[in-house]
Amino acid sequence: MKGIYPDSVRETANGSVMMANLGDRDALIATDKTLGFAGKAVGDRLECELTHENAVALRAAFAFTAPVRVLTRERTLGVGDRLGIATPGHIRAFRAFPGVSPVFAQQSIRELTLTNRTFDDVLDAASFSVFREGFTEGFGADGDHLKTPKEVDYALNCGYTMITLDCSEHIRSGVTDENCAALYEPEPELEKLYLDRTFEVGEGVRVSFDERAFRKTALVYADAVRFAARIYHEKIASPSGDRADFEMSIDETATPTTPAEHFFVASELDRLGVHAASVAPRFCGEFQKGIDYIGDLSQFEEELKAHAAIARRFGYKLSIHSGSDKFSVFPLIGKETRGRFHVKTAGTNWLQAVLLIAERDPKLYREVHAFALKSFPEARKYYHVTTDLAKVPDLSDLSDAQLPKLFEQNDARQLIHITYGLILNEPRLRERLYAAWRRDADALDALVATHIERHMKALLEG
Repeated sequence: MKGIYPDSVRETANGSVMMANLGDRDALIATDKTLGFAGKAVGDRLECELTHENAVALRAAFAFTAPVRVLTRERTLGVGDRLGIATPGHIRAFRAFPGVSPVFAQQSIRELTLTNRTFDDVLDAASFSVFREGFTEGFGADGDHLKTPKEVDYALNCGYTMITLDCSEHIRSGVTDENCAALYEPEPELEKLYLDRTFEVGEGVRVSFDERAFRKTALVYADAVRFAARIYHEKIASPSGDRADFEMSIDETATPTTPAEHFFVASELDRLGVHAASVAPRFCGEFQKGIDYIGDLSQFEEELKAHAAIARRFGYKLSIHSGSDKFSVFPLIGKETRGRFHVKTAGTNWLQAVLLIAERDPKLYREVHAFALKSFPEARKYYHVTTDLAKVPDLSDLSDAQLPKLFEQNDARQLIHITYGLILNEPRLRERLYAAWRRDADALDALVATHIERHMKALLEG
């Protein structure tokens, strides 16, 4: 519906600023011409497009539209928006669960590449939505899974308030119980600290490092911790305080992080003066994209207890990556972290957006689905999934009314989930998809909100 978004109206010393739905697009309307907005004069006001220049002016004029550091808050949820239109729905969800704080702008370099966006694009979309909805509670901006100093600088220079350092390229793979002795080169300083020692973590958790365990742990993780410490001290730490919340990610590995390995990483971060706000271990089982947890829930719960105790011992939060739709483990996460956690979701709002297409425009959905099938081999290069396309129902056997049911089937969900970049870069699909989402914006907001609320409710059950 055309008109002013009522929650966006802000009075200033010299007039007012608000956002309006102009039909085919949204725009800022400013009667205060002293705030630096660029736009077209319409009578006594400026009609300002949602450009980066105007986003910068907006954040300068209204502090609540700029990201802040939120990881020190008890419960945080990252809800990366690959489309630039999901934040209004996310805001509805966070208003329903005010005890959880949002990271609205959350993207990795991989996601930026696949969607042809920039960190500025992602943050600007979040800022405009926050202004539109009048969300003043604060939100974070996460440069997610950054791997190089250049990438860290990029996110920080764009104003991001959280850096997730992906250390996977510094984690040694292929180390086994059998070959670790042959591969190991002496590390006298680390040997003195850990070799043949047992550590009482607390809460009944104890970790030990015999010769084999120590050598394997040092081989796999020592370089990763040294890399994290270098990036932290060179890019994040400053005399006046950290520039951003810092998270170390060690979850992009082939094998789970044992509690002893997690303790080693945590202890070394502490020894090297790294103030981590959160650490993301690689948990047992499978945290695949867009579907529930795959694995032994009893084993997960037992190991999670130890990981949570280690995090508490060293004063940071556990971070759970690929957290979209992991409903079977959410209550355990809430319980064992004692309600102090960071969980990352991303593609689940994209799935809700495509679900809406299946419900409202089945012809378009069938085209998207066919394109996804064709694109799947290329998309699979970027993600670890166990999707079996043979299990995805043939659309020719489904009526239009049955199409939304595909989003209840794991293989079909993952088909759509990981092909987002290729779909969005197909011009004939992209234009029609965005037109459909704008036409049914209220329905999209409701779908996204309901789905994220389900995540929060399950996390808080613990």
